[in-house]
Amino acid sequence: MAAPRKYPDELRERAVRLYRESDPKPTMRRLGEQLNVHPEALRNWIRQAEADAGERHDRPSTDVLEENRRLRAENNELKRVNEVLRAASAYFASEIGPARRK
Repeated sequence: MAAPRKYPDELRERAVRLYRESDPKPTMRRLGEQLNVHPEALRNWIRQAEADAGERHDRPSTDVLEENRRLRAENNELKRVNEVLRAASAYFASEIGPARRK
């Protein structure tokens, strides 16, 4: 389970919108101080918003990240199921035993 978020989503959206609509662009430090947000958190939000808008190609979009998380969880579940099936198969194979095979 993921850790709770320190900043609400509304604040994230507002911070990104303020940065994008400002002309000239404020520094991350100044905008962070105005919103009481750490400048690196603000920088990450802005970069992710740019990736989601297709303006950056150095990081995956939020949709791709969520799909990767879902696929990773599904893959882990399938691995667990395979382990159970292997164990059950080995158990039943030992029950049959070599004497009963003919």
